[in-house]
Amino acid sequence: MPGGVVKFRTQLNEPLDSNEIALHANQPDRPMPFHMTVGLFVLDHEKYAQYRAEIAPLLAAAGARFRYDFEVARTLKSEGGHDINRLFVIQFPDRVSKERFFTNPQYIEIRTRLFEKAVERTLILTEHDG
Repeated sequence: MPGGVVKFRTQLNEPLDSNEIALHANQPDRPMPFHMTVGLFVLDHEKYAQYRAEIAPLLAAAGARFRYDFEVARTLKSEGGHDINRLFVIQFPDRVSKERFFTNPQYIEIRTRLFEKAVERTLILTEHDG
């Protein structure tokens, strides 16, 4: 953002700043967005790319989006001892939208056909509102 300031929260329990409080105070009926930080170990990058392409319209229909997406060259530390080579943050409008998305029969079919063949391991690193 040229000339802008981007603020990152370093802790999940870090308090909202005054602008964020004002945003949600002005829209009291609007639920807080729901975020997931996910690490994967992708074996078949072509199948995974096809999976991502096929779920894109489902994500858009759910009001969800990938906020960050990284390919990871090397895992330096992992509590479970599992390497990851992909890391992303996905945002849903709220927790209910996330649950609805992952139980959608269309999503389940795509996941079974592509994701389960392409990805060896999935680590949910964080899930939180806000």
